[in-house]
Amino acid sequence: MASGPLSSTAVTAAPLAAMAACAGGMLFFGAMDTAMKAVTIDIGVVAALFWRCMIGSLMALVVFLASGRRALPRGAALRLHLLRGTVVAGMAVLFFWGLARTPMAETIAITFIAPIIALFLAAVVLKERIGKGAMMASALGLAGVAIIAGGRLSWLGGGGGEQQGVAQWPGIAAITGSAVLYAWNLVLQRQQAQVTSPQEIVLVQNLIIGFWMGLAMPFAGGMPGDQVLSAPLAWGLLALAAMLAIVSLLLLSFAYARAEAQALVPLEYSMFIWAALFGWLVFDETIGWTTLAGAALIVAGCWLVARQSRA
Repeated sequence: MASGPLSSTAVTAAPLAAMAACAGGMLFFGAMDTAMKAVTIDIGVVAALFWRCMIGSLMALVVFLASGRRALPRGAALRLHLLRGTVVAGMAVLFFWGLARTPMAETIAITFIAPIIALFLAAVVLKERIGKGAMMASALGLAGVAIIAGGRLSWLGGGGGEQQGVAQWPGIAAITGSAVLYAWNLVLQRQQAQVTSPQEIVLVQNLIIGFWMGLAMPFAGGMPGDQVLSAPLAWGLLALAAMLAIVSLLLLSFAYARAEAQALVPLEYSMFIWAALFGWLVFDETIGWTTLAGAALIVAGCWLVARQSRA
């Protein structure tokens, strides 16, 4: 049995480990979005999600079996799996459909209404008390997003080519709808992480999303490599996206099992940094002064939450 000081250290370190896992999950999700955007532009959102989930299910099954688990979910855990999987399926279709029509940085900026919604959903559903630090961090993040969106949508004089790739309004509407579902998903993620393992969550979520996409495949499906991308490149991107999604989900499930939603939700804002970087590197999407200014506020919000949690 651990001694008193060691136990105290473990309790103190747990939230820090959770925040590091959450931040890493955002990085891997940003990379996954990049790969999925390329494939979605090529074969459409339904086919891209279906093939990614098929590959992801095989990868997740290996991880699940390697963890020594064999029992299938049932009862409350199964109900949460079905609910969250269905919510994420709708969220993903709207998100990737909008992402194919919108610059990556702008897409993520719009989705940042989700953590604000989720903070208050957590208070209602999970009975968490929303601290002043979490609210201030969310306000900083939202202010950063407003500056970024202002530059992208011509509200501010972004300069330096900030107007490149202005979003189409249907894409913006789809991403906004996805953000509302994402807020619900964040709360479900916290509930789910408390009753089941990360390996089970990853496997079942891939299967459920793949099931819903499979129903739509006869109407909107396609084979990787049928359009612009070559077959090896398209399959490679799908495999990469599946692997990155699994790593990200494992990290986030680990994080939400060990810290309250209000401590982790503001860290979702760090996703913008990766979206802006990958969008610039892969799709040549310009980053101007409004992007950098907004990112600075986002980082400040994340630092505030980390400092408060450590205290």
